[in-house]
Amino acid sequence: MNIESQIRAIEQKVLSLFEDSPECFLVEVKIIPGNHVKVFVDADHGITLEKLIPYNRRLYKYIEESELFPNDDFSLEVSSPGLDEPLKLYRQYLKNIGRHVEVIQKDGIKKEGKLVKADQQEIMLEEEKGRFLAGRQAGRKTTELVQHTIAFDQIKSTKIQIVF
Repeated sequence: MNIESQIRAIEQKVLSLFEDSPECFLVEVKIIPGNHVKVFVDADHGITLEKLIPYNRRLYKYIEESELFPNDDFSLEVSSPGLDEPLKLYRQYLKNIGRHVEVIQKDGIKKEGKLVKADQQEIMLEEEKGRFLAGRQAGRKTTELVQHTIAFDQIKSTKIQIVF
């Protein structure tokens, strides 16, 4: 069985596990060298470790019983996508409205700002631009909010940024 078939089989099983939890959704299944299966799941309002544990156990049992990997030679990790993983699905954008993101567009242009809107076609960022005043108010800083609308088909990657 090739990797694509294994991924599709695992995706179908994960989706069936979520039938009673419509707030949960599959983000991605990866199989990396050494048959390490990484399953990224999320939920509309975040997902807890307590919720992930039973999914991990049931998915592990399914993979074992279905003999997707000869001699049960695999490892399984079920987790929510970390901050180092880019947003992939529309639902992820919705749940992250209000957070600071970095968007790299397909043309290489990078935009940063607060994600303020997402619909099926595009997202909107609000960037806070600061500048120092000259003249009698020299040294004072003023800020301006600039909105950027970016179509989904122009996005190469979007990552959550931690702002302190």
